[in-house]
Amino acid sequence: MLSLPRSARLATNVHFFLNGLAFATWGVHVPTFKHLHGLSEAEVALAMLAAGVGALVAVLGAGALVGRFGARAVCAVSGLMTAAAVGALLQLPSYWTGVMGLFVFGVANSLFDVAMNAHAVEVEAAYGRPIMSSCHGFFSLGGLGGSALASLLAVAGVAATTHTLWVAIGAAALTIAVVPAMLSDRAQTTDEAGYSFMRPRGVIVLLGAMAALGLVAEGAMYDWSVLYLRESLASPQALAALAYASFSVAMAIGRFAGDRARARLGALTLLSVGGTLAASAMLAVLLIGHPAAALAGFALVGLGISNVVPVLFSCASRVPGISPAHGISGVASLGYLGFLSGPPMIGAVAQVATLPVALCLVALFAAALAVLARRVLPIMGELGTSTDDKASRSVPVGQEPRQHG
Repeated sequence: MLSLPRSARLATNVHFFLNGLAFATWGVHVPTFKHLHGLSEAEVALAMLAAGVGALVAVLGAGALVGRFGARAVCAVSGLMTAAAVGALLQLPSYWTGVMGLFVFGVANSLFDVAMNAHAVEVEAAYGRPIMSSCHGFFSLGGLGGSALASLLAVAGVAATTHTLWVAIGAAALTIAVVPAMLSDRAQTTDEAGYSFMRPRGVIVLLGAMAALGLVAEGAMYDWSVLYLRESLASPQALAALAYASFSVAMAIGRFAGDRARARLGALTLLSVGGTLAASAMLAVLLIGHPAAALAGFALVGLGISNVVPVLFSCASRVPGISPAHGISGVASLGYLGFLSGPPMIGAVAQVATLPVALCLVALFAAALAVLARRVLPIMGELGTSTDDKASRSVPVGQEPRQHG
C-alpha cells in the first residue's frame, strides 16, 4: 500500500497530466472548430482571446477560492469543469456559444492550474525535497499524449466530436478516482481566506515578472517555431512540424530532471543558467539559419526554460505572510500576461521587420530572466525564505512539513 505522501503525489501527477491532455486536445482541434463554424482567422483569434481572458480573470481570484475551500475541493470541481468544457466545445451549436464555451474553458483550466500547483506545494512539503518540476513534467507528458492520441484517432477515422467526448469522460473519471488520495484540505486563517490577488505586490510582482519572461519564450515556441522553419528557412512541412515537438520533448526531459538539479544546484543557479542557455540557443538558431540547427536550438530553449514555472511557483508558495495558493495565483496572473502578450508582440515586430528579427525578443527576454534571477532570488533569502533546496528550507507558519509513517 502506498504511503500517504506517495499516493498524494500520484494524484497530483494525474491532475497535471489531465490538464496537459485537455490543453492539447483543444489545441489540435482549433482547425476543426474553425472549419465547423466557417470562421476567419480574426474570428478564431477572438475565440482564443476569450479563453485567455477567462484564464486571466479566474487566476486573479483562484488564491481566495483555494484559501477558502482548499486545494482538493477546487481541484475536484475545476478538473470536472475542464473535462466538461473539452467535451462540449465542438458540440456547441454556434460560434458565439463556442466563444462562451472557450471562456468557461479558460476559467476552469486556470482554476485547475492554481489548485493543483497549490496541492503540489503541500506534497512537496510533506516529502521535504523538490518534486514540483516533475509534476510539471507530467503536464508536458499530457500535452504530448493528447497530441499523439488525436493523431492516432484521426488516422483511425474517429470523429473529432467523439474524440473530445471520450477524453472528457476519461478525464472526469480519473479526476474523481484520484481525489480521495489527495492530502486533506487545511483550514486557512481569516486573512488568508479573504485576501485577493487582484493586485500582486512586493516580491510576488518580481517573481511574476520572471514567470512572464519565461512564458513569453514558451508562447513564442508554441505559435512561431513551426512558422519559422516553414517560411524563414523554407523547410518542408513534415520537417517544420518537428519544431514544437523538439521544444516540447526537451521541456519534458528538463522538468523530470529538474527536481534533482534544483536539489543539487539550488533555484538561483537553475534559473540563471537556464535563462542564459535559452538566450544563447535562440541567438545561435537565428545566426546559423539552418533547419537542423533550429531543431537543436529549440530543444535547448525548451531545456533552458523548462523549470522556470515550477521553481517560481515553489518560491511563491514560501513568501512569508501569504498562503501558498495566493502566492501561486499572484505569480500565475502575471505569467499569463506574458504567455498571452508575447506571441502577438512577436507577430507585430515580424510585421514591420522579419520573423527572425522578432524572435530575437525571445533571446532578450530569456537573458533578462537570467539577470532577474540573480537579483530577485537573493531577496527571498533576505525574507527568511530559502531558495537553495540543498539547505534547510523555511516555509510560512502553518505550512511546516508533516511527518508520515
